Amino acid sequence: MSEVVKSLQERRLRVWEQAKALADAAAEENRTFSGEEESSWQSLNAELDALDKRIKAVIDGEQRAKDAEDAMSKLRGEPRGKGGPDAPANSEELRKFLRGEGGRTFDVVPAGPVSFRDLSKLTSGAGGATVPTDFYGQLVAHLIETSAIMQAGATVLNTASGETLQVPKTTAHSSAAIVTEANAISESDPAFGQVSLGAYKYGTVIQVSRELLTDAGVDLEGYLSMQAGRALGNAFGAHAITGDGSGKPRGIVTDASAGVTGPAAVAGGFGSQSTVGQGADLLIDLFHSVISPYRMSSSCRWIMNDGTAGVIRKIKTTEGQYIWQPSVVAGTPDTILGKPVLTDPNVADIDVAAESVIFGDISQYFIRMAGGIRFERSDEFAFNADLVTFRALMRADAALVDLTGAVKTFTGGAAA
Repeated sequence: MSEVVKSLQERRLRVWEQAKALADAAAEENRTFSGEEESSWQSLNAELDALDKRIKAVIDGEQRAKDAEDAMSKLRGEPRGKGGPDAPANSEELRKFLRGEGGRTFDVVPAGPVSFRDLSKLTSGAGGATVPTDFYGQLVAHLIETSAIMQAGATVLNTASGETLQVPKTTAHSSAAIVTEANAISESDPAFGQVSLGAYKYGTVIQVSRELLTDAGVDLEGYLSMQAGRALGNAFGAHAITGDGSGKPRGIVTDASAGVTGPAAVAGGFGSQSTVGQGADLLIDLFHSVISPYRMSSSCRWIMNDGTAGVIRKIKTTEGQYIWQPSVVAGTPDTILGKPVLTDPNVADIDVAAESVIFGDISQYFIRMAGGIRFERSDEFAFNADLVTFRALMRADAALVDLTGAVKTFTGGAAA
């Protein structure tokens, strides 16, 4: 029962007690109501009727909201009720595991649907304020913080187990042409291949003092989610950019198409702002090397490292305007040509033949996560230091599935 309903019912009880007191007084004296008492009786009964209607309206409204939320949860594949990951029982179970009162392992699994795109809950503007912060959500948030690819809206596939997934990849689109009367239409089929997404295991070890574990005032869940999320995110994030697919995921740069090559004799950079075809012109060319359907995607982004970002921030158009536009809204990224910019230290520095800028529809990069994060606890590993050791394990793989030019790169020009 909500606080609103409780307050209304308490008020109704007070009004009823006042009306009852009037009736009891008249009955004890064996008389009818006086004019003033009759007026008060009518007024109190009118208020009771009004309160009954309001209480019913509030209860009906709350039930409709609950029914709508339950229906939406079913559509999103989110479990509700006692078994949900946000339930207090689950939180207490995690606490018991951390204190050593449960088993030696604890699986933190996602509550969301099997396949979803945007994991970002980092800002209220991106919907963060509407998302419950369970332990898995905290883990993923910290993982996203350290991986620009996951921030950018890569497609994430969550599976319960780790068997190999065969995902179709597009290597060429169909084409069409004018056909004269009575002539055969040339066949043009799209070209497909397959990319296998496995489940490479990432792990980190975190040690916590016994005093920290037993202090009930410490946000232990927050500490562990931050440490594990960032460690796993850093490891996976590096492979998501440059992994070669040999014993690790295929990075987005590995399969991205060549977009623009810089001028020679500028150490792989962007050349002179005053020279046609250099400076801002190169970024404009890279922007338009990605066709409109991909550019219009909500997951179309620029990705580069901080050093490259520092160089590009100084580039001006021929009209003297900086091509880099800082954000005026807290929590939202800066833009180049209207598209958000994210930085990732794993993208190459500006250099000869180096792919230092990534641009395109990042949703065409698929990340497969097998299950959730598995925590394991050991009291023996650092027994002599009175430390409790936690091991966090995550299985994931990734690859670009659209090789037709959804994502392109800027490559530094050759030396003169």
